[in-house]
Amino acid sequence: MTDWAYPDEFQTVGLGAQWVSVIGVVCCVFLLLSWAALPVEKTFRHYLSISLTTAVLLMSLGFVIPLAAQPEECFDAITPNSMATSSVCASSGSFLILGGWAGVLWVFLRALSLHLQICWQVVVGRNFMWFSQAFGWGIPILGVVFAIVFSGVSFRFGSTCHINHKNSLADLWIPLLVFAGLTIIIQFATFGYCIKVYLASLADNSASTEGSGLPSYTNSIRTMTPKQAYRRVRRVIELQWRGIAIVLIIVTDVIFFSIVFVFQDNTVESVKRDQSIAGEWVACLFLNKGDKKACLDKASVLVVNMPTVGAVLFLLAMNGIWLALLLGRWSMVTGWRDLIMGLFSDRSKREFVSVDARLDDLKKDTRSYEMLSRDDGKTMDDSVTPSIVTPVSPTAKLPLRSPTSTNRDSGTSNNDGRRTPDYFGHTARYHAPVRSFSSPRPPPQTVTWDAREAYARQGPEDQYVNPLGMNRI
Repeated sequence: MTDWAYPDEFQTVGLGAQWVSVIGVVCCVFLLLSWAALPVEKTFRHYLSISLTTAVLLMSLGFVIPLAAQPEECFDAITPNSMATSSVCASSGSFLILGGWAGVLWVFLRALSLHLQICWQVVVGRNFMWFSQAFGWGIPILGVVFAIVFSGVSFRFGSTCHINHKNSLADLWIPLLVFAGLTIIIQFATFGYCIKVYLASLADNSASTEGSGLPSYTNSIRTMTPKQAYRRVRRVIELQWRGIAIVLIIVTDVIFFSIVFVFQDNTVESVKRDQSIAGEWVACLFLNKGDKKACLDKASVLVVNMPTVGAVLFLLAMNGIWLALLLGRWSMVTGWRDLIMGLFSDRSKREFVSVDARLDDLKKDTRSYEMLSRDDGKTMDDSVTPSIVTPVSPTAKLPLRSPTSTNRDSGTSNNDGRRTPDYFGHTARYHAPVRSFSSPRPPPQTVTWDAREAYARQGPEDQYVNPLGMNRI
């Protein structure tokens, strides 16, 4: 049908969309490998992003497989190949339906997660994650089974297999559009709440308790001031704006594709029911001896125009590129660079350079106490620290000693030459106070009370005080 109803450039459009899908597959594989191999501080991976990227990868494979296999589209002169006669058709159609289902459900779950966090202040945790995995992959698998069993796939237009018209509304298009519509409703409800909070914050003149030291109950919407709510919503949007953009892009693509394909199906079915619709086009082909170029204007009522179909194919093929632009980070590139350099660099050489760097830092330390001897130019202790630092004054050539050792040996202080004081020769002993509990102590055998420890007034030890008569006037 496409060979007769579309110009020759239609094949070029389909081929271009397939090559764009190849770029999208490369982008998705790069993201998945980065999330798997690099640390989380480089990638900021999240299971919602990983699952959505996997879904887009599956959908893109539906366009890449026919490009690699180059299948025969026609079974005979008037019948196209289907999943029963071509394994390439069956695999490409299955991947396309599975990726479409999974993409719609994962953007729905992403929009739902964002809505719960912003509007209801619900912290989505492990339970939501397991629910998302079961829902986000269980429903698409069932959807593929129902579509293959009750409708099937075949070469409808282009080299990619699409679902047949039979039962396709019930087992694919209507459920997809329902979830896509719910996603749009949830997303716009979240936007509406954000606008409401922003407008309320503009009209709020109360002083905020944020950062004032007063207790704030951030888990309750009713106890938060409008300005506090606006700050919280703004922080969440600043962190999640990439996910919001991805949700809108993929949902728009799916809705656009569904509407165009359903319209194409209805047009073809109307021609099957009433062949007179195509009578003018058939007569034109007969009069022009099969020259389709002369009859393309007559065929426009039978198919969707080529720019619209090309836009749908390119938008679907570009989803992987959008994911790389919005979910990818430059830190992923630097992380791969560090990982590759770490694998191929010499560990021992890197350690040697590190020691040299530390010695260079020591030489630049102006707080060093080492001195050069006047006679041999060596330091006081060359075996411990490098020889550096300050000039010496012209004094007597005596062996350098610390003042402590000089006083210990001779009993007098030798002032000839400059000396480095022995700052680190002795360590002051720490005497723990009596009442110190910095280290465990055994319990005392006898309990005594010393008035000097409590700074109490001392009196005669034999003085008796009657406790019942202490407060008498």
